[in-house]
Amino acid sequence: MPKVLFIGLGMMGRPMAGHIAKAGYPLVVSDTNADAVKELCAEVGAVSIQSLESLSDIDVIITMLPNSSIVEAVLLGEQGIAKRVKPGTVVIDMSSSEPLRTRELAAELDKLSINLLDAPVSGGVKRAVSGTLAIMLGGEGAVVEKYSALISTMGKITHVGPVGAGHAIKALNNYVSAAGLLATVEALHIGEKFGLDPAIMTDVLNTASGANFATENKVKQFMLSGSYASGFALQLMVKDLKIAVALGEQMDQPMKLGHECLEVWKEAAEESDARTDHTEMYRIVGHHG
Repeated sequence: MPKVLFIGLGMMGRPMAGHIAKAGYPLVVSDTNADAVKELCAEVGAVSIQSLESLSDIDVIITMLPNSSIVEAVLLGEQGIAKRVKPGTVVIDMSSSEPLRTRELAAELDKLSINLLDAPVSGGVKRAVSGTLAIMLGGEGAVVEKYSALISTMGKITHVGPVGAGHAIKALNNYVSAAGLLATVEALHIGEKFGLDPAIMTDVLNTASGANFATENKVKQFMLSGSYASGFALQLMVKDLKIAVALGEQMDQPMKLGHECLEVWKEAAEESDARTDHTEMYRIVGHHG
């Protein structure tokens, strides 16, 4: 089985890495949070990158990091991991990176004889823990085929196209998700002011044409309950929206709704911090009203 180096043990990365180890793959892990590394190593029998003298026997590097800049720095920076592994190694970037930068990164890694797959995910912490994430995979056929079993330990794969396609569809998916959630919370607050019960409204939306991912999976569970604990940060949604709108510009496709949607989410981000859950949009929009 290929030896895997997993970089980025955040709320999503940690359970994802755990599934790889539990499936029997030899696992090496790395994160700036030393406690997360220590706990996962104890839990699933992984080893820390710090305890390795050499990375020459690593076959696959998986990155689950905040953005393209960090992915590029980790792989190609001064102490770049990609420079310390053997030719033929494969990088699987599962972060929400920028599609055109992913293509550029693939070209840079190709010079080192390293293949890149992009495999961003959707489904949040709950599905990361259960190993049922939706994985949008971009890359060349033979490489995709070779590593599909490994990637499948974390969820269900859809091969969406060449390198960069995964990151493109992830950003566009989150744009559609963010627009649907925003429309939902605006409608709920208007209905409540009119005298409607938001829970009954949600039930009606879910049996009518207004049903969407937010009405089915977010409203009662995290908004009306006041828990705001879906596990996906509001500021990360803004980052993904920026990627989607930038991609629209790069493709010469006007996004009137996209720009407006991004502005509303950006305003909400200004009165939140890195811990604010994206479902708090319900509270923030209501407060503005």
